[in-house]
Amino acid sequence: MIARLISLCLATLLSQVVSAEEVVYRFSPVNQWDINKTAAYWNPIIQYVSEKSGVKLQLKIGRTSADTTSYVLAQEVEFIFSNHMFSPEREGLGWKVFGRRNAPHLQGQIAVPADSPITKIDELKDQEVAFAGPEAFIGYKVPYAYLLSKGVPVKAVFGGNQNAAITQMFAGKAKAVGSNSMLIEGYANREGKKFRILWTSEGYHDLALMASSKVPDKDFKAVEAAFLSMHKDARGKEVLHKASQEVGLGVDAYFIPATGSDYAAYRKFYQIAPASLR
Repeated sequence: MIARLISLCLATLLSQVVSAEEVVYRFSPVNQWDINKTAAYWNPIIQYVSEKSGVKLQLKIGRTSADTTSYVLAQEVEFIFSNHMFSPEREGLGWKVFGRRNAPHLQGQIAVPADSPITKIDELKDQEVAFAGPEAFIGYKVPYAYLLSKGVPVKAVFGGNQNAAITQMFAGKAKAVGSNSMLIEGYANREGKKFRILWTSEGYHDLALMASSKVPDKDFKAVEAAFLSMHKDARGKEVLHKASQEVGLGVDAYFIPATGSDYAAYRKFYQIAPASLR
């Protein structure tokens, strides 16, 4: 009896030690929507990836997209979904691109409500224009650089995420919004709102799945494989379908292989962008 109790105690202690040593990696996707929708989209996906890979991932997002990126810059996370890391000074931080969604190219856009009297870009001069935040590449830096190039100064209003920025415009707190084509389409599908697009940029690949150089190769490979094969598995396909529906994506976006070379257009932007946007 005593031997059995000792055995049980040892087993419990061993279990606690193993549990205590379990590695948990933080995953930080850019806040494309508000916190609730961002979590609703990503939590089922990373739960699936964790189970499939055997590598525990945990969602870590801030109140705004800039807050989330600050975690990345402070090296507090190990996996990200972002397009904020392609400026010259950030490319040396050791992040490795391994995937992206199979979404169509994203385009920066400047839009107004469909019933707005504004029909031309120059009519936005000195007006409030809503953006997600100063870190948003396609939703802020690309359209803002275009406005500067056309000599159309505007008053930037930051909503913290793209969903909030669009909502601010429809609430009358801004005359226009800077966004990306996928999120404008998703908002229109989800909320039944109509836009007039005043300007559209060239295309950029969707945000990148990236891993920190600190992640051991074994764990990185397992997570990579789980993300990239997700759409080939019945349960993974269903998770992606429900996640896409949750945020109004027009298609069931899944993850495909990618490398840093896919993001050459981002690097080109930084070569010619105004200093304030680099």
